[in-house]
Amino acid sequence: MYYGEDIVEEIRQRTDIVDLIGQYVHLKKKGSSYFGLCPFHGEKTPSFSVSPGKQIFYCFGCGKAGDSIRFMMEYENLSFVEAIEQLAERANVTLPEKNSGGNKGEEDLRYKLLEINKNAALFFVKQLRSPKGKLGLQYLAKRALSGESITHFGLGYAVQEKDALYQHCKALGYEDAILQESGLFTFKENGVRDKFFNRVIFPIMDLHHRVIGFGGRVMGDGEPKYLNSPETKLFDKSRNLFALNFARRSRESYLILCEGYMDVISMHQAGCIEAVAALGTAFTEQQAALLKRFTSTVLLCFDSDNAGRKACKRAIPILREKEIQAKVISLKPYKDPDEFLKAEGKDALMERIHNAKNAFLWEVEELKSGFNLQDPGEMQGYMEAIAALLRDCFSDPVELENYCKAVAREQLLSAENLLYLVQKGEEKSQLSFALSKQGRREENKREKALTDNLEEQFLSLLLQKEEWIGPVSQYIKAEDLRDELCRQVFLSLQSGKSVQEILDSIRGEEEKYQKCMALYHGDLYHLDLERQEEERMLLDFIRQMKLRGIEKAISEAMDGEELSRLFREKDKWEHFSGFSG
Repeated sequence: MYYGEDIVEEIRQRTDIVDLIGQYVHLKKKGSSYFGLCPFHGEKTPSFSVSPGKQIFYCFGCGKAGDSIRFMMEYENLSFVEAIEQLAERANVTLPEKNSGGNKGEEDLRYKLLEINKNAALFFVKQLRSPKGKLGLQYLAKRALSGESITHFGLGYAVQEKDALYQHCKALGYEDAILQESGLFTFKENGVRDKFFNRVIFPIMDLHHRVIGFGGRVMGDGEPKYLNSPETKLFDKSRNLFALNFARRSRESYLILCEGYMDVISMHQAGCIEAVAALGTAFTEQQAALLKRFTSTVLLCFDSDNAGRKACKRAIPILREKEIQAKVISLKPYKDPDEFLKAEGKDALMERIHNAKNAFLWEVEELKSGFNLQDPGEMQGYMEAIAALLRDCFSDPVELENYCKAVAREQLLSAENLLYLVQKGEEKSQLSFALSKQGRREENKREKALTDNLEEQFLSLLLQKEEWIGPVSQYIKAEDLRDELCRQVFLSLQSGKSVQEILDSIRGEEEKYQKCMALYHGDLYHLDLERQEEERMLLDFIRQMKLRGIEKAISEAMDGEELSRLFREKDKWEHFSGFSG
């Protein structure tokens, strides 16, 4: 399913990108562009730019870039077609009937998979309510889940027959080829069987409440205890969070990260709708970035056993890297949120939430358990471990001093001694880093300057000032550019394509798309140059590229006559000083 280029262009033209992004990001005008804090990564200084002239956005921090369609795809986790439909509604553009054809099979597949997942979820719900679902209902009743919670989360049951869902989907008319793509079935030479059987089913939904995958908890002693859908065109467990589609509606300033489905459902049932969970995998950077879109504070509510504490230690640095404030909820003496709620109730849990411990101070407390503080040598080791943690976590001197004082106050240590150990470690690491890096830096510096930077700045100026393409083309040919993408962009500009047309032509090639956006937003992006300055810079770029090619030819030439010609050519370009005509 797709829409023609004419309708896509109409939607793009009728969507003001500044107005669109301004609904999500606070923008301030600076020169000819608008700037704000990037919605795709954590930052304190605005590096996210929106160009009303070109109708594109670019983040100088993380490199995310694109047009209004791309923004909706990235921010709302939509497919291209879904983004088109949302923007069309916003711009009051009437869409024609969807048609299929060309290379748009990817969109067809996505819609069909969503449809299969929806039908599978309804089938699992129906089975839970049937006589065959008795075992599943008994389990959910034992976990004290209400009927309202079961309905709210769409919980279901995969019966013990190993091909029940497959037979149901075949009866609905689905072909094996599309069913294989769904991740719901295992295809072998001796037949097909369901991925999920004899399990309570937890539908996994995206931010728009569409089922993109499933989790299943086995009934009895089978293994694995929990099973998730494999990766599909819809589902990547490292990039999604269970129940975020509900938790994002909370009015609290924080979200709560739990370990499992049942923890989350129990907390939502108790009124703590801020709870979400990773999907059967270690917490990832992509999941942290997803949380950053909705909050700047995450409370960790992991199991209080060793495994839970290890998971907490892994999650904290990831959140810190995304500049998300992390806190840790203590559930002791209980193992998990579900157990805590059953024993103490919601009010007690809310008290623990309000008293959640700063994640760094929690890490320091965890360090303590590895040392015998009655021994002077181990006390020294404990303080050095704290100093190393402080050094790794905080580069801002004010923040570092504040945390030194907080740790010292809580652990009854000397803040001055801690700062001394931090600074002592910094001096050692800086010396080591400088010695190891110096050689590599000198070795790479010249090649980088001669190749990438020259061509990137040349294209950056041409992409912003397309009127120079004609004069420049008198001297520079595509073969003068060494980088493949730079050659491709240069040829596209010579053929009369606009920046937007160039971007559209590589929309499906992510690496090229991002690099092209980086070319446009190069070092010259912020400079408001006079025409004379632009001409001087372009002449310099032309001269350098031509001389670069000649120097290479001279180093490879074997014939004396050819060398003489090259030296004459070199002299000509060394004195090149202006465009002809």
